[in-house]
Amino acid sequence: MNKEENTINKELRTDGRFIRQNNQFTTPFGEKSEELPITPHKYRLIWAPVCPWAHRIVIVRKLLGLEYVISLGTLDPIRPTGIGRIDWAFTLDEDQRDPVLQVHYLSELYKNSDPNYSGRPTVPAIIDIQSKKIVQNDYHNLTYYLEREWKKFHCVDAPDLFPKALESDIRSLNEVIFHEINNGVYKAGFAQSQASYEATYELVFNRLDWLEERLSKQRYLHGSQITDSDIRLYVTLVRFDAAYYAAFHVNKKRLIDYPNLWSYTRDLYQTPGFGDTTDFEAIKKHYFLSLHITEETKSKILPKGPDVSLWNKAHDREEKFS
Repeated sequence: MNKEENTINKELRTDGRFIRQNNQFTTPFGEKSEELPITPHKYRLIWAPVCPWAHRIVIVRKLLGLEYVISLGTLDPIRPTGIGRIDWAFTLDEDQRDPVLQVHYLSELYKNSDPNYSGRPTVPAIIDIQSKKIVQNDYHNLTYYLEREWKKFHCVDAPDLFPKALESDIRSLNEVIFHEINNGVYKAGFAQSQASYEATYELVFNRLDWLEERLSKQRYLHGSQITDSDIRLYVTLVRFDAAYYAAFHVNKKRLIDYPNLWSYTRDLYQTPGFGDTTDFEAIKKHYFLSLHITEETKSKILPKGPDVSLWNKAHDREEKFS
């Protein structure tokens, strides 16, 4: 068994379930001595446009104007091959190295941070630029930190994505979205038994039906304003027809078959910060050509569709819920 197979198998259970690895670098941002200092230009956010967890951090960063204080490094959607491990590479940059951190592989940053790190190197990752060490990769909480702890660096017209009055509701719904939608499609796609796949398949579509009904009554998940919950749901929905429907076998319905979810997601896509950070070509390349849990001998074909122009089709949600 090579190192790549060993890393994959850590997340696959004997009953066929896929159990995602935990995040290791979880120190919160804050003002306390044991917390990460909130300092502009100290950190670099590393992402891959294919990754929903990373995408939601990038959306929040843009909506709040934090791109002026936290720089961004971008990884190739195609994973490097022939290196005996799962990794990401900075092959989109000149000299195939991140121009700020001067590394070729994401794993170099993980090893800088912990020489004994044995999990998959994942995004998003917040890097301390001076030390070239990962200080934060907790995608469960990172948007909350940007929305609250980094508030003094928000742009003047930044939306309140995590209002205190809705905090309990947002956190509760975000847990449901993560387990049944965000990670649900992965648990279906990576399942190694028919029973595990079918159970998760039902979980995903039962929740999509529930969300379809909820969004028939209000413009966004928590009413009339975009919140953190909308961002977390968007990153899965925007990938659904282009990738998950076929690649992960969640094929009961397409997003476009849900009238309210489809118009809701288009509404978000046409909002600055959402569509302009969505890269359908990168998404398709990764999920159809470069996914790490796949049959190596399987022919890899890059789909031509779906028709991306449909995302700019008019929606009536603003008028409907005004």
